[in-house]
Amino acid sequence: MRDRLYLRSPRTVAAARQFTRDTLHAWGVDERLDDMSLCVSELATNALRYGVQPGRGYLLRLFGFEDATVRAEVHDSGPGLSRITDRPHGQGLTLVQALADGWGVVPRTPGKIVWCEFRIG
Repeated sequence: MRDRLYLRSPRTVAAARQFTRDTLHAWGVDERLDDMSLCVSELATNALRYGVQPGRGYLLRLFGFEDATVRAEVHDSGPGLSRITDRPHGQGLTLVQALADGWGVVPRTPGKIVWCEFRIG
């Protein structure tokens, strides 16, 4: 497991994407790398847009499991649970749903964890 905390700034989306790519390369995971990086970008953007309170940040946590599953989690402190919407600018989770093998939202105090998983190999 690797994680990194990011401040509330749009510039952190690229950093989160690069952290994901670097981590997966270090783990020897090259399969579905672009899909995973894109989904992390969408989850980070979603956290910034709707979940990270002023003065706070978000946590990106990556897991590699022995069953050849990689999981990305974005933890934020915002209220409510993320969901798919039909708003023109709200298609990020639709993209995550299409690319990932699973995704979901888990409440936490404060905020929520939005996750996605990819099977590799």
